[in-house]
Amino acid sequence: MDALMANYASGSDDDDDEPAPVTGAAPDPEPQEASAVLPPPPLDLLQPPNFIDYSTLAQGNRVRSFPHVEGIYALHVYIPVVIPFDARKQLTLVMRRAASLVPDLYAVDADYALSELCKDEQKLEKVLLGRDFHVSLGRTVGIQVDQIDSLVAMLRQKFQSQQRYWMDFNKWEHFVNDDSTRSFLSLEVTRTGLPEISKQIHIVDEVYRLHGLPEFYKNPRPHISLVWALGDVSSKLKNATKEIEKFQNSISSSKNCNLRCNFSRVVCKVGKKDYDICKIAD
Repeated sequence: MDALMANYASGSDDDDDEPAPVTGAAPDPEPQEASAVLPPPPLDLLQPPNFIDYSTLAQGNRVRSFPHVEGIYALHVYIPVVIPFDARKQLTLVMRRAASLVPDLYAVDADYALSELCKDEQKLEKVLLGRDFHVSLGRTVGIQVDQIDSLVAMLRQKFQSQQRYWMDFNKWEHFVNDDSTRSFLSLEVTRTGLPEISKQIHIVDEVYRLHGLPEFYKNPRPHISLVWALGDVSSKLKNATKEIEKFQNSISSSKNCNLRCNFSRVVCKVGKKDYDICKIAD
């Protein structure tokens, strides 16, 4: 908070310069009693609506995918995904179920403990589900600074003719990263949207290959990851996905799709900077 500034009256220290009293002048008014100092307002009045105190949430510790090297930046090409409001209520129930099945799960990117988020529905919906997720179109790799402009320009040129399409995230699945430092609970695209995403992955592979970068997995499985756990906990997450499917079927009348989103954008993130590769107008 900005410091409060006090106003000081300007005056002379020389008593000889004071004006003589004027005869017949009205007497000086009685000095007013200083107003009482009011107590500070309650903290909840100073907080904006829907305020979330993040300091109370436990966070997980992630391990870097590769060491920091001067002049090398992390590169990630992906499709941003925003979960529609009408799908969030059901997903909050599923996440509560997941937290009861697997301890020590954390929200992807935000890294707050899922068990803590589940104590407050507002926190769970806003912190976990009210943010952008992503479908990776290429590996997260290191890129040299002098390659950035060329790679971004080539991606933009090759993604010029993209069309809008639907993506159905219809299957709960678990994944483990390459070095087995983290496991993920995810929603996978196995039907609608899979052919289109696969073509986009091939485009990114071609650009990566021309820049001497490793291509994506041989049999890509497009997905968004919602929560993660430290280390390889495949067996726990495999059992959890089966229980989650049963639970979701018991609370939902629709068994065809967990989440449906529209493709509209591809982003290339280099370090902390985002480059728009393509953006489909609404």
